Parts: sequence; C-alpha cells; structure tokens
Amino acid sequence: MSKTTASDPAPSAAEDQELGDAGSQLSTAPKEEAPNLPALGVIGWARWFWRQLTSMRVALLLLLLLSLGAIPGSLIPQSGSDETKVADFRKAHPTLGDVYDKIGMFHVYSSVWFSAIYILLFVSLIGCIVPRTWQFVGQLRGLPPGAPRRLNRLPAHTTWRTTAEPEQVHEAALALLKKRRFRAHRTGDAVAAEKGYLREVGNLVFHIALIVMLVAFAWGQLYKSEGNKLVVEGNGFSNTLTQYDDFKSGNLFTSDDLVPFSFNLKKFTGTYERTGPNKGTPRVYKAGITYSAGAYGKDETDTVKVNHPLEIGDSKVYLVSHGYAPVVTVRDAKGKVVFDDAVPLLPLDANVTSSGVVKVLDGYRNAKGEKEQLGFNAFFVPTFGGHASGTMLSQFPALDNPLLALSAYHGDLGADSGIPQSVYQMDRSNMKEFKNSEGKLFKKLLKPGETMKLPNGAGSVTFGKDIKEWAGFQVVQQPGSGWALAGALAAIGGLAASLFIQRRRVWVRAVKGADGVTVVEMAGLGRSESAKVPEELGHLAGDLYEQAPGAPDDPADSPDPDQEPGTEPPVPAEGAEKQ
Repeated sequence: MSKTTASDPAPSAAEDQELGDAGSQLSTAPKEEAPNLPALGVIGWARWFWRQLTSMRVALLLLLLLSLGAIPGSLIPQSGSDETKVADFRKAHPTLGDVYDKIGMFHVYSSVWFSAIYILLFVSLIGCIVPRTWQFVGQLRGLPPGAPRRLNRLPAHTTWRTTAEPEQVHEAALALLKKRRFRAHRTGDAVAAEKGYLREVGNLVFHIALIVMLVAFAWGQLYKSEGNKLVVEGNGFSNTLTQYDDFKSGNLFTSDDLVPFSFNLKKFTGTYERTGPNKGTPRVYKAGITYSAGAYGKDETDTVKVNHPLEIGDSKVYLVSHGYAPVVTVRDAKGKVVFDDAVPLLPLDANVTSSGVVKVLDGYRNAKGEKEQLGFNAFFVPTFGGHASGTMLSQFPALDNPLLALSAYHGDLGADSGIPQSVYQMDRSNMKEFKNSEGKLFKKLLKPGETMKLPNGAGSVTFGKDIKEWAGFQVVQQPGSGWALAGALAAIGGLAASLFIQRRRVWVRAVKGADGVTVVEMAGLGRSESAKVPEELGHLAGDLYEQAPGAPDDPADSPDPDQEPGTEPPVPAEGAEKQ
C-alpha cells in the first residue's frame, strides 16, 4: 500500500478546471467578481453595489461601525435617560453641546447615522443569508459530486493494487464511509462521499442569530421601561406612572404597556458583618412583600433579594437600595398633632449616615394662631459613636445607637407655587430660622423617644421610638431580552461550529488494470488547508485496505501516480525509483 501524501493545497487554474464539480460548492459564500466597468450601466452598478453590501467584508465593517457608534452613547449623557446631566453638560460646554446636539450625540441610539448603520447591517445580513440558505438547501437535497478524472492531483491521495474485484471495493468503501457518517453514493467507477455540513449550518446559524440579536435589541430599546420607587415599611406601590419617583422609557412605550400589579413592603431585613476586615459589609438584604398581579389578583407573599428579583409578567422588580425612615411627630402651639409619619432619609455613606428634610405643609398654627409651614433639616446616624468620637458620622449601618439631629425653620416652603421640588431638599428662600437663647439657629440631637420643644411655645417635635426602614425598588420591563440571550448563545454555537468543523469530500475509485489487477485510488479534498483531511483519509484507507488487501508486489508492474486508471503503465526509465 502506498503512503498517503499531501500536495500543494492550492491547485492551479488548469487543475481547478480539471476538478470540475468535485471542488465546487464546498462553501455557500458568494463569489466576488470584479465589475466590468466599461459595460456597467445603472442596473450593473446597482447589482455591484448590492454584491458589495451583502459581502462578508462590508458586514464586518458595518458591525465594527455599529460597535464604535455605541461608544458615545456610554460616555456622553443621553437625553432619554438623564435630562439633568444633559442640561449640565450643555451649560458647562455650550459650544461643544451645540455640536453634539446637531450630530445627535445626546440621543445616539435614535440618531439618523446610528439608525442608518443599523439598517444597512440588517439588510446586509439578510441579503447574505437568504441566497446562501437556498444554495445550502439545494446542496443537501443533492448528492456529493462525482470523482474528478485524476484523483492523484488532489491535495491528499493514496493508491494501491488489490486482488479484490472493483465491485467488492466499491461496496466496502460505500459501507465504510456511511459508517463514518459520510453522505456517500456510487457514481460511475467511483464512490463519492461528503461530510462536515454542520460547518455551513453553523455559519448560517451565526448570521441568523445576529439578526435575532439586532431585532431583539431594537425591540427592547423601543418598548423598554425603567422606573424607581422608594417604599417605606408598611407602605405599598401600584405600577402606574404617577407612583414612580423617576421613570424613563423607549420611544414606542405607552402607559398601556405597563404590567398591572401592586405590592406592599411588609418588612425589610438587613444584617451586617460585625467583626473582621469586612466589618459593616451587608450579609443579608431582603424585602418581604405581598403582591398581587392584575387588577383583581390574589395576594401572594414573596421575598425580594439582591439579584433575585420578583418577576410579574414581563416586569422584574429589583431591590436596589436601602435606608432608614425615622418616625417624626410634630405638634403645634396648642399641642395638636399636625404631622406624624415616617420620613425616609437618603444614605450618604456605607454606614448609612443619612440626611433629608421634614416638611409640615398643612395644619400648623404658631403661638399667635397664624398659619405657617415648618421645615426641619434632618441628619440621622444609626450608630452614634458618642460625643467623644468628635464626629456625627455613623460607625455601623445597623440601629445600634440611633441619633437624629434636627434644625428648625418656619415660613413658606414654596410648595404652593406649582414648581416641582424635591422631597429631600428644602427651599429656604422664604423660610426663617428658629433662634435659640443665644440668637443662633435652633437645633438639637434627639434619641428615640425624645422631644424637642420649639422656641416661644411654637410647638414640639418628637423622635419616635419606632424607626422604620425603607427599600428602593427598580421596576424594569424590557421585552426581547430572552430573544437576545437566545441569539447570543446561538451565535456562539454557530461560530464554534463554523470554526472547528471542516467540510470535506472523499472519493474511492477501483478499476481493473491492464494486468487484470484492481487499482484502488482514494483522495480527499477540504475547503481549506488542514492536516485533518490527510489524517482522516489515512485512517479510511487503512480500514478499506483491511477489506481489500494489497496484491503481491510485481516489480515490473507498479502503478504510476500520473497514469490513467485502466491504461498500460509505461516502462520505467533506467534508474527510476519504483513505488
């Protein structure tokens, strides 16, 4: 048996023509033809432009441009997500802000140039996939092409002589190749087989997955919504626009797309590491809630944890923040309760040092019986380190030694002006300070249960013993995320298949020689140069050789690699090496 050899993988033009159909259709990639410039008309140029647009080179270029175009959307404030930051940027950089506004940098994902890249990439992928898919379906419905005339011209080939009949060799080869999961059939004086169709399947799956990801991304951006809500223990939330603290959505989103549900925060539980280098690190963050889906849904109980959201329909409710809400009771000059509620304060550091304001808008009358509004700057520490610590910062995030600092104001808070204002800040432009005996701002540190008497009998403020906690929830509704994930996984699988699976063909020819001995030729051809084709051909030839063993050597009659099967071998020249 002769040794399997591998020759130059790039056959010449004449050899390629000699292979005929045997070397064709190993890939469904469209052939790029140079345009015949003198003969091009409008239709010719349109056809050439379409071929360029649907080429792999242009698709990769568009994908690169899409990636580069998304960078400004991450670095520059976007009007769809944070109008305040956009306004601050324009104020700080007026000239650059005007330039950015004209080229759409403040709304990158809905800009004309980004949409153009997106649509061109979409069209390029579809224009590439559709013809390749039909071509591949045609290949699957057909049979592997017949053997070329001279198998010894292929990159990997081998030959030997055997006493077995050609028909026996063909039947053995057909059975062997089918056993190795080749698509094989008998054609003429040879057996043709092909394997590795999953390479092209992977290629098509990769491109289809990219389209799925693009559609899912566009769908999600157009119909997404995202809102935040701070809920104090004992209070609830209904999924309507008026209930959110802040809300942003896609261009095609409407209030009718909100999933109907509501929930109540029963209890928030937070535990922290007490010792060691991780002291103060949260160990448990969970919110116990009762919720109902739909307008008339039954109440159900669940626990929302960090990275474990509550899923209701297409909405996900995430636990994103936590803080404290001291209960404050305010009485007027006659002792009447005009305010009694838990006031959520915003954390300033990891130990939940918090600040905010208490606003008494209605019902208060001063010592003279005049209507006024009260405002208190509030500073809260869950664990006060004591006066000896010299700081008003919390030493630990848990409620070990809570302390509330209040400074008092009276007058007009401006809440009736119709201008929106933050519940965590106080407009002091029309407010007056309560003065202490020294003529300074009246303020006091309160422990739970203590009361602060306002000057001149103006009333009192009590820091309740019951300190509630609040939880910040983010409600996200982003359709298409499941499709995007499926597309990403399919793209990875398809890319792996197209990279690691090689499509190759094998031919086995057995014909009678001039001396009546059967000459067996085997050859393999792959789409690209690879050591796998000669290696696999060697294993196949070894197995076939066991069923069609070599004939006894005849030194006067060894086959010539360049000889046509079935013809009289030429007499070797003197001194020539025999196979």
